[in-house]
Amino acid sequence: DIYPPLVETDLEFPLERAKMLAIECSRPLGDAYLSVMQKGFASRWIDYYPRPGKRSGAYMNGSVYDVHPYMLLNYNGDFESVSTLVHEFGHALHSHLTNTNQPYVNSDYSTFVAEVASTSNEAFLMDYVTKHAQNDAERLYYLGFALEGIRGTFFRQAMFAEFELIIHEMVDQGEVLTGPRFTEIYGDLLRRYHGHDQGILTIDPLYAIEWAYIPHFYYNFYVFQYATSIAGGSLLSADVLVGKPGAQERYLNLLKAGSSEYAYDLLKKAGIDLASPAPYQALVDRANRIMDEMETILARQTASRTD
Repeated sequence: DIYPPLVETDLEFPLERAKMLAIECSRPLGDAYLSVMQKGFASRWIDYYPRPGKRSGAYMNGSVYDVHPYMLLNYNGDFESVSTLVHEFGHALHSHLTNTNQPYVNSDYSTFVAEVASTSNEAFLMDYVTKHAQNDAERLYYLGFALEGIRGTFFRQAMFAEFELIIHEMVDQGEVLTGPRFTEIYGDLLRRYHGHDQGILTIDPLYAIEWAYIPHFYYNFYVFQYATSIAGGSLLSADVLVGKPGAQERYLNLLKAGSSEYAYDLLKKAGIDLASPAPYQALVDRANRIMDEMETILARQTASRTD
């Protein structure tokens, strides 16, 4: 089972702490970005808490051109809620910046770019909380959360996209689609992506029916964009965090660009070529760094128990 957290924690994140973390982790993006975020917190842009009849999940709606973006959350005081707040604020700032810098006709933006803004914000949050963790146990919790985010947004979405591609190609070739065939294809992918044959993770055959309740498969072919976005966002945010010359400006210009050019070209102008290996390698490198740091902490904990 790969879903339980690696570390049990009693950490609590009241809303005011979450707002503080959102602001502090966003400082690398500059004062203008921060002022919009602070205005959003002060101006009731956000419906925070769950209540009877409220829609579940978390969403940002910035589709009304001359009105501020509006965020719906179901905040419950855990770290995932903080991460969701920061994620959705990435979308909100994206909408605000494109609406204030582009005419209406170019004010929309592609999913191919949209998830860069949100996943970059998550990377800024992770950088901040790991650096300011009070102890190894807290740091290990954040690192495990970050690693799960990469698994779920990159590897899992790539697997989803491969499943969709296979079944669409079957239709193109005139083959019949059936539930048992879907289960067979999905099971093969689960085993391959999770190292079943190498003994890394055992995939119960029951898991292969998961395809039946993933709604992404009933929309247009788009889930690959989560994987490309977290890769692009990982490289962009890394440049911003180390203060690479021009990185902040390139990132903010991307958020201001809307649909003024093709999404791929906008990202390339920002320094991210998603047709090259570089952003994907950067994300894999980030995952490896996280695992190296986790192993260092675990080794230190083991040594202290032995002593």
